[in-house]
Amino acid sequence: MKNCSVLLLGVTTILTSCMASFGEVKTIVDHNDNEQAAAGFKFKNVPKPSRRDAGKQANITVIDGERDPAGGDISKLNDGRVPTDADEPGENFFFMVGTDGGRLLMDLNSTINIKQINTYSWHTDSRAPQVYKLYGSDGTAKDFQEKPKKDTDPEKCGWKLIANVDTRPKEGEKGGQYGVSISDSEGTIGNYRYLLFACSQTEAEDAFGNTFYSEIDVLDKDAKTDSAADSAVSAFVIKSTDGKCVISIDSSGAPELKDWAEKQLAPVLAEWYPKIVSMLPSEGYTAPEKFSISIRPGKGVAATGGTRVTANSDWLKNELKGEAIGSLLHEEVHVIQQYGYAPRKFPGATRPPGWMVEGIPDYIRWYKYEPESHGCEITKRNLSRARYDASYRITANFLNYVVEKYDKNLIQKMNAAIRDGKYTEDLWKQYTGETLQELGDEWKAGVEKSLASK
Repeated sequence: MKNCSVLLLGVTTILTSCMASFGEVKTIVDHNDNEQAAAGFKFKNVPKPSRRDAGKQANITVIDGERDPAGGDISKLNDGRVPTDADEPGENFFFMVGTDGGRLLMDLNSTINIKQINTYSWHTDSRAPQVYKLYGSDGTAKDFQEKPKKDTDPEKCGWKLIANVDTRPKEGEKGGQYGVSISDSEGTIGNYRYLLFACSQTEAEDAFGNTFYSEIDVLDKDAKTDSAADSAVSAFVIKSTDGKCVISIDSSGAPELKDWAEKQLAPVLAEWYPKIVSMLPSEGYTAPEKFSISIRPGKGVAATGGTRVTANSDWLKNELKGEAIGSLLHEEVHVIQQYGYAPRKFPGATRPPGWMVEGIPDYIRWYKYEPESHGCEITKRNLSRARYDASYRITANFLNYVVEKYDKNLIQKMNAAIRDGKYTEDLWKQYTGETLQELGDEWKAGVEKSLASK
């Protein structure tokens, strides 16, 4: 049995030559970059993750190295479920931060004739690629060691090397989804009970080089696959009203919200996307042409990473007649802000102030989208927290005050400066004639005076 690797990254195909024409183990690698990666784990050449593979009943243990407690437990590797977003540590298994990987033992509980072994991973950066050596054994060799540590060569204690996997791209984007499929030209890889994954970190430039492994599938020769993603409802897709952005909404994690998401939420997001883009322009910048929303049970309200929004269905269900749509319009503003744009394009860019990052979306939400809600009013109950940099609604109230009194174009100017990495407090003096602190004091004094007169 010879090893043969087929690497498929984007449109590039690299075939590592094999001397034998029979019994060749081949490794196929597919990569969906960060823009292409989606909840379905759909690849061009690698099968989708399965829910009913032989590996689902296997016992997986860490025999060397240490699990990172920030991630999911070992069962995440064969629970038949896959992450629905790139930044879901709890839905992936990975080794401890700052370590060079480790070893995983997969006991299939009996010897089976294996047709295919597939591994999957997903992360936005260097923790997406997979680097490991795969060994197999039926456990019958006289010198067999079931749990060989890192300092032990498995091939010298009853194990056989099946594949050497390294999906790191030589150039271009590292992040996204990776699917690896290991099979044999004769139909089956061999008869094995035990599989050993000797995992290595993808890079050592920082402490975060251990892969986010999402799932491991083992298919026997008679396997009938049942995709872990097939049970999910296809994402609903709508275009912004100007036709420039595709918005996809995946409510498979909360099917009871499907009707609301498609009939009430989607039209608002489609209508307001071009409006928000026009409110937040900057030279040379083009807003994303697509973004996605995943609605499922979780924590908090919602969060945005790049062009992916995750919304907590438990919270939304209680706010369908209240803040549900407005909260996701806030996240839509984050998609358009793209304040991570500056470090990639402008060396020495300043970090965006967090209170402005959140204050601008709430300004647009409460003063442009739903001003009749008066959601940013300062009352005696929250007056003690009324600081210009308190973020969210309170900052939105402050911004509205400065816009109305000093500069109608303040939001556009500040947005452009933040996006280009050029924000400083001096800009407030430049645009209004007052320092930021002076503006904050003036605004709060006005609020206090208004409340005192009521």
